[in-house]
Amino acid sequence: MSGNGLLVAGVDIGNSTTEAALARVEPDGGKRFLASSITPTTGLKGTPENVAGIMTALEMVLERAQMPKAKIDRILLNEAAPILGGTAMETVTETVVTDSAMIGHDPRTPAGMGVATGVLVRIDRLDSDAAAEYGGVIAVADADFGYERAARLINESRANVTGLILEKDEAVLVYNRLDRKICIIDEVRRIGAVPLGVLAAIEVAPPAMTLRALCDPYGIAALLGLGPDETRRVSAVAKSFVGKRSGAVIKSPGRNVAENTLPAGKMTVYGDRSLETDVDSGAAAIMAALESAGEIHDVTGESGTNIGRMIDAVKSGMAAVSGETPRITDILAVDTVTPAAVSGGLAGETRLERALGAACMVRSSGLPMERIAEELGRKTGARARVGGAEAAAAVLGALTTPGVFLPLAVLDLGAGSTDAAVLERDGRIRYAHLAGAGDMVTMLIQTELGLRERSLAELIKRHPVAKVESLSHIRAENGGVYFYREPLAPKFYGATVILKDGELIALGGDISPEKIVSVRREAKRKVFVTNALRAVKKVSPDAKLPYIALAGGSAEDFEIPPMLMEAFAEMGTTCGRGNVRGVCGPRNAVATGLVLAMED
Repeated sequence: MSGNGLLVAGVDIGNSTTEAALARVEPDGGKRFLASSITPTTGLKGTPENVAGIMTALEMVLERAQMPKAKIDRILLNEAAPILGGTAMETVTETVVTDSAMIGHDPRTPAGMGVATGVLVRIDRLDSDAAAEYGGVIAVADADFGYERAARLINESRANVTGLILEKDEAVLVYNRLDRKICIIDEVRRIGAVPLGVLAAIEVAPPAMTLRALCDPYGIAALLGLGPDETRRVSAVAKSFVGKRSGAVIKSPGRNVAENTLPAGKMTVYGDRSLETDVDSGAAAIMAALESAGEIHDVTGESGTNIGRMIDAVKSGMAAVSGETPRITDILAVDTVTPAAVSGGLAGETRLERALGAACMVRSSGLPMERIAEELGRKTGARARVGGAEAAAAVLGALTTPGVFLPLAVLDLGAGSTDAAVLERDGRIRYAHLAGAGDMVTMLIQTELGLRERSLAELIKRHPVAKVESLSHIRAENGGVYFYREPLAPKFYGATVILKDGELIALGGDISPEKIVSVRREAKRKVFVTNALRAVKKVSPDAKLPYIALAGGSAEDFEIPPMLMEAFAEMGTTCGRGNVRGVCGPRNAVATGLVLAMED
């Protein structure tokens, strides 16, 4: 060691970010930290592609230390290689309509309100002899009938027209031209498949309300005159109307709606005990099997089934990187729902189908961490090596948080995994690596809200939302009203927006802030609260931990730390965000710990 000491960098390669801590190690062993940095990880964690991101992090940390030309003597890497995570989603139910019955349609612009029943009749046959036999009729108009002609035909008809089904998006245009107001639904794309001459019911909810009669099987039975057996079979129809603003149901012999369970398959857990569980049983059964199996050595899925394909996809992705057959050492399974098209529907009907989300932790011994160190050595001239266990480094880094003491547990809340470590007063360290973290929360938000873009789900995860109530003010999700000096752009009027660092980002569609907040919080609870409790149980079976420090990117979330504080308060545990070195917040724990653990 030179008289001026060594310039040492600790580098933590994560699934999403790479962090660096720069310190001067004095000849007497004292360590003085100079700066820290964070940059996106390049490539898959623990692969040679990480080198580019590491070099960027090192350049940044030297700049922040005002030493851009300095030569780093030592680079210490975390043991990033052995453990990686992946997520997947499979739908386990589907709603199927046979013989073209229509259910659960929810057009953006229905017209009228109330309930209408009648026999379906083509709009240009309203005064035919056949139509005259019915007490009430519901007209059906395809795209060939413009809104003016459709309104004229109804106004001129002698029939008791109670409702209208349109192919085009013209419900309001027709409604405004009618002498007698009726219920109208539109945007029925497959209107040619709507059966004529059979009884149907239409309901349009009042403003700000949802359907009442059609979402109740007994309500449908009363409208269409169903018997007990038919009422039981119509339950799937009623469930499909829940939360909808308008819809129609058609009574026709042989037409039915059914909820099918897809062949999700069986999963086999190989651990201290080998167990098999049916994925159709849900997430609770899967998690119970994992806990009963003890230490997990591997997990496989039944060939040719959804779970089999899911697990094979995760393993094959890792095998392509490591060149060997990887093993799954943990799974977090979560029951969720996803908007899915109703098979056989006439108007693009959707229904929330049951789904299973899973995060898998994959262990492999062949990832090239040593090659990463060698490449860094060639590029920088520094002595680069793997500095030690990631869990141990995280605890050492978190110990620099003001106010903590031993025994200390650290929960590292990352993107792909939730890692836990506890350091006892006698120096013993226990650690656990669990599948499921920020990436899984993003997936659940995207799935349950039916978002096309993952980036939008990521923004929703990280930021609060609001409703633009006028061009001069918004109402935030916490109920606060905020006014703007300058008028907002007209595109924001009435929109749900994400509040990102003072910027408004409009969400398409008509998802309410209340729905977003509910889905966002529940996703975080399912993943982070569940995994935090699992992790603490693994590292401290008696759960007697006086201090827990939260580290990692997800510890910066505005909702997760309060959730965990509440969860651990019942155990008498002090839980909060770590503040590494008193300046870094929950970031940089591993990178700092690597430097602190350096002995030569």
